[in-house]
Amino acid sequence: MNRVKQQIHYRCADTMQGNIKGQNVTAAILDTGMAAHPDLNGRILAFYDCVNRRHGMYDDSGHGTHVGGILAGDGRLSKGAYGGIAPKAELVIVKVLDSKGEGSVEQILKGIQWIEDNHEHYNIRVANVSVGAKKGLDEKKERDLIEAVEVLWDLGITVVVSAGNQGPESGSIAVPGNSRKVITVGALDEPGVKDGCSGVGPTDYCIVKPELVAPGYHVSSCNSRYFKTKIPYVRKSGTSMATPVVSGAAALFLSKYPQAKNVDVKLKLREACECEEEARQGWGCLRIDRLLE
Repeated sequence: MNRVKQQIHYRCADTMQGNIKGQNVTAAILDTGMAAHPDLNGRILAFYDCVNRRHGMYDDSGHGTHVGGILAGDGRLSKGAYGGIAPKAELVIVKVLDSKGEGSVEQILKGIQWIEDNHEHYNIRVANVSVGAKKGLDEKKERDLIEAVEVLWDLGITVVVSAGNQGPESGSIAVPGNSRKVITVGALDEPGVKDGCSGVGPTDYCIVKPELVAPGYHVSSCNSRYFKTKIPYVRKSGTSMATPVVSGAAALFLSKYPQAKNVDVKLKLREACECEEEARQGWGCLRIDRLLE
């Protein structure tokens, strides 16, 4: 995470001296679930399982725990070295994907509906959706997914969605990242990374996507099997890892500016991005220092 934070200019007056850490912001994560991990201890408010209908918190894949650590891990097992972007944010976990990272549209819609029904109770301000349907999805199911995330957006939730890993050809943005309302995140091209797979726009409706990129390759974060292996962190790659970087950034912004709306978050992200050769998609690469100005 140190490399990630350097690339997005994370260390600034607000995050270091100003103590803006995502406090008083709740983020929902739709993913494979969440395993117990010391870096997230005490900040998970709720767990809802749309796959197996279990009540106890778990993650039989590891993907969701990794995403959660990027967004909100406090790095206590690494003395802060592998801390996430918003280490004081609270989380609500909605399991919509199984042990293989797969899930039906119906499960995802059920998870989105649960967030819609419970967003006021948990004060959910951000929704991280590191989920993307593959090409060839039935037209009605695609429309249902897009409409569902747009309902969350219309409720005032900052919805952050991965661009998917079906790129880099044009028109490869995954559903529901092709929604015109939500914030879609691609993975930053990096030296030494061959065959980048981050989804690229435009969408079928000629919408430029993704909005921005963030580091997503070889990112170290929380290991769901920590209590069995005693290995606290593992590396993963993809737009799923870039998305919680931006979700964490949104939590920081809302922590500093609690009256801000999701539209304000989106506009400020656009102003804050840096467009270099490696960040040629959308607005460019996220910069935390500019976002919090």
